[in-house]
Amino acid sequence: MVQETLQQLIQLSREIAREERGLVILGEGNTSADCGDNTFWIKASGAQLATCDETSFSRVKLDFILDLLKTDSLNDEEIQRELLNALVDKTHKKPSVETFFHAICIHEAGAKFIVHTHAVSVNQLLCSKLGAKPFLGHLFPDGIVVCGAKPVVLPYIDPGFTLSKAFLKAIRDYKNEYGVSPKMVLMENHGVVALGQSAKEAESISLMADKWAKVIVGTYALGGPNFLSEENVRRIDTRLDEYYRRKLIEK
Repeated sequence: MVQETLQQLIQLSREIAREERGLVILGEGNTSADCGDNTFWIKASGAQLATCDETSFSRVKLDFILDLLKTDSLNDEEIQRELLNALVDKTHKKPSVETFFHAICIHEAGAKFIVHTHAVSVNQLLCSKLGAKPFLGHLFPDGIVVCGAKPVVLPYIDPGFTLSKAFLKAIRDYKNEYGVSPKMVLMENHGVVALGQSAKEAESISLMADKWAKVIVGTYALGGPNFLSEENVRRIDTRLDEYYRRKLIEK
């Protein structure tokens, strides 16, 4: 199971990093997958998704990372040391500094595969004066089916431990308000996180976020977005046929 999950993660990561998709370049972004045994695979720091292999990922103890998040703060040196301490196999490379929020996605949101990208299309908006605001309204049904009725939105926060503390609160607040876990997190001036129940779903969310961003930018050239009403969004989100389609995407 552990090695099978790793192979799925490698394939997912390479697909996400295809150059023509414009989702990540160089060492940008990171991916992870739950092993189902209180450990998870996470991209090693500095590894590139486009050329990743078995040596590009590190297996990390989930509870160890979650316990670290209970502390008020960690400085840069402590973070580097503890990420190495979190390794299941000490021969693995140092995990990504974003290991903390990947652990939150698994434990708090129940995600099985997580994809974090710095998509050019999405960051056109997240790095603008508008920030994530255009994503708070839906423009077409597939955005709702694939990415959920609402995304989680975070302002720019120093990546790593500080960001993850805010990430944890945002996920919990979202679940309390909507009664479900989010499928997408938008981090202003940073990027997007897709939370999937499968590798296929995590990829689908990432690709739909890319399409959604491109459509939003296009609408501003033609008078601005024509958002669906909240009633229409609720209807799509709860329709039985759309629920069926969503379940197929999650597999």
